[in-house]
Amino acid sequence: MKVLAINPGSTSTKVGLFEDGKLLWDHTDRFDSDVIGKFATIADQKDFRREGIEKIMADHGVALSDVDAFVGRGGLLRPMLSGTYDVNDAMLDDLKSDRYGRHAANLGGQLAKDLAAKGGCNRAYIVDPVVVDEMMDVARITGLPDVPRRSVFHALNQKAICRRAAADMGKRFDQCRMIVAHMGGGITVGAHENGRVIDVSNGLDGEGPFSPERAGSLPSGPLIDLAMSGQYTRAQLAKMIAGKGGLVAHLDTNDLREVERRIASGDKKAQAVYEAMAYNVAKEIGARAVALNGQVDAVVLTGGLAHSAKFCDLIVSRVSFIAPVKIYPGEDELQALADGAFRVLKGEETAKTYGA
Repeated sequence: MKVLAINPGSTSTKVGLFEDGKLLWDHTDRFDSDVIGKFATIADQKDFRREGIEKIMADHGVALSDVDAFVGRGGLLRPMLSGTYDVNDAMLDDLKSDRYGRHAANLGGQLAKDLAAKGGCNRAYIVDPVVVDEMMDVARITGLPDVPRRSVFHALNQKAICRRAAADMGKRFDQCRMIVAHMGGGITVGAHENGRVIDVSNGLDGEGPFSPERAGSLPSGPLIDLAMSGQYTRAQLAKMIAGKGGLVAHLDTNDLREVERRIASGDKKAQAVYEAMAYNVAKEIGARAVALNGQVDAVVLTGGLAHSAKFCDLIVSRVSFIAPVKIYPGEDELQALADGAFRVLKGEETAKTYGA
């Protein structure tokens, strides 16, 4: 069985062809800003990106009819349980309208559906979008009824890494209690209990640790003062929270390797901010241990920042008392997407229906 996985980003489209779970090849189309800029909306890019995918496949000698299923990155949709979902009309309506938010990932399900239809297989899926919501009710309530907590996190990678860590421990995914810290441009930390994420920081809305590009949790009073100062527009403030916060705000870079180079040259400010980010990740891991009542099989560090042994060591030194720490650097989203499709094709999982 062959599956084509599709991961649209803001300036790229990543695709990979998998056979029986194994990667045959992958390819990334990267776009200059002036190319993407000619489209008024993200939705307008769909045909352009689809044609690019068809060319990639043709260059590799693969016809659409050779593929058994197409799977795309899940976009911003209504809250849903984890799993693999059929791309149905209700989902397409929400993705096309940007009803729940605008993001390049909204093209994933649309591209999968279009390619599946052209190939004649009609198997189009998405897997574990960022809006996966399995939080326990007590974790949603804040001190303001009008501001409940939302579940928005790196669900695709967190779920995939949990499966991998469970297998490495000789256990089933739905029999483990783990804390997973996904550490990339944004950082989210989730408490995984027997296959469900019962509490997780919302890295998009401004929760949890600050990260290379995001401000994380902030004191409310000073944030209100900043918002009411008249110095910034709403859009500017939103960008400060997600995009120009964290390392970018402090050090004018989102590259952890650059920060480590500055530290090596004696930059004390870079060292202080670097250590503070690691401390904030560790503190959030401690909070997730509370969600699991202290019964934790493993703490898992993953994402791009996990490539840094120095950064991970700072976290491990503070959280190893909770549980053994496992480190899986990077994120393989194409593989995670393909795995979700193969679980359905092999009968290990039933595809869920969006909106049901």
